[in-house]
Amino acid sequence: MKTLYLDCSMGAAGDMLTAALLELFEDKDNTLAKLNALAIPGVEYRYEKISRQGIAGTLMHVRVNGEEEDECEHHHDDHEHHHHASMADIEAIIDGTKASDKVKTDAKNIYKLIAAAESKAHDMEVTEIHFHEVGAMDAVADVTACCYLMEKLGAERVVASPVHVGKGTVRCAHGVLPVPAPATANILLGVPTYSADIDSELCTPTGAAVLKYFVNEFRDQPVMKAEAIGYGMGRKDFPRLNAVRAIIGTEEGNTEHIVELSLNLDDMTPEKIGFACDRFFELGAVEVYTTPIYMKKSRPGVLLTVMVKESLRDSMVEAIFKYTTTLGIRENVSKRYALKREVVPVETPFGEIREKRSSGYGVTRSKYEYDDLAAIAHGEGISIDEVIRALEQHEGTHIEKEEEDF
Repeated sequence: MKTLYLDCSMGAAGDMLTAALLELFEDKDNTLAKLNALAIPGVEYRYEKISRQGIAGTLMHVRVNGEEEDECEHHHDDHEHHHHASMADIEAIIDGTKASDKVKTDAKNIYKLIAAAESKAHDMEVTEIHFHEVGAMDAVADVTACCYLMEKLGAERVVASPVHVGKGTVRCAHGVLPVPAPATANILLGVPTYSADIDSELCTPTGAAVLKYFVNEFRDQPVMKAEAIGYGMGRKDFPRLNAVRAIIGTEEGNTEHIVELSLNLDDMTPEKIGFACDRFFELGAVEVYTTPIYMKKSRPGVLLTVMVKESLRDSMVEAIFKYTTTLGIRENVSKRYALKREVVPVETPFGEIREKRSSGYGVTRSKYEYDDLAAIAHGEGISIDEVIRALEQHEGTHIEKEEEDF
């Protein structure tokens, strides 16, 4: 699976994301020319190769009618200037570009996230939100460029790290505000974020909205074979490299965080434990199993373990308390590596049978669904082993026939 991973350990801004994505293209000059050919009114893209802390990367420049606005200010709406753009104006500008329909739709949806966040922050209707003209065009340029580059990269999945938002305060037209700025905080609702050692605004509304729109999952980097790596530089210098790192490659398998819930039982019958285990599977548990143990006073007991995805943790905890007699549950979060799996129907002499296929990490495997094998064995009055041998013999004959045809 073609996967794009974004390292946001130094936050994200629209120009940083644009630069990081641009770095993934072998012919950057040609790609930049195509960005300028989108014909956003008055906008000109330019990139600069720079080196910070010994690392080479790209710094993006966007000029609007010959003016380049300071990165720290243009991400916040500014009502002190005379010329402003409404959300309708922004959509009209995007629709007037030479971008594809998909890029236009993505860009407008991202800007809707920004407008909705500003609306909530200022307790105003979206139609009442207006953006400083140059700042709005600069953000439109960043958003449209990100959408264009994402379309051309063609990643099937986008993963990003939790977002470092920085700390301290930021000055904008409304005064001094806490980091993350209110609009940024609204956009990042539901996104894993943190504040660490950098006393500055690291994530802007534009960067937050692009991440919120495109990222499928926020987590550690999955296991993948990297094909290209890019560094999109920020404008400020910090003790750590101020950049978004983008990695595109092939994801070999699936990695995810799994929650292991365990509890000790010594007062439930096997039948009741079995009933509870069935309920846990029905509710989405990945694995449920028991282990014989000795408990206090040398009483034999059962260690019940339920493994579940993080998103189902709370509902599974409720179910465990509902269906067991335990007074407490232990939790352990670990990383789970899994092969990619699919079920494919195949034609055999016995009719259609489901075949389970798995791949990743240099491994490929396949086997027939047990329930299908059992049904055939029962219907034919033979053993499962005999069914498997017949299928293997048929598969071998089929392969030989294909080779003869070739």
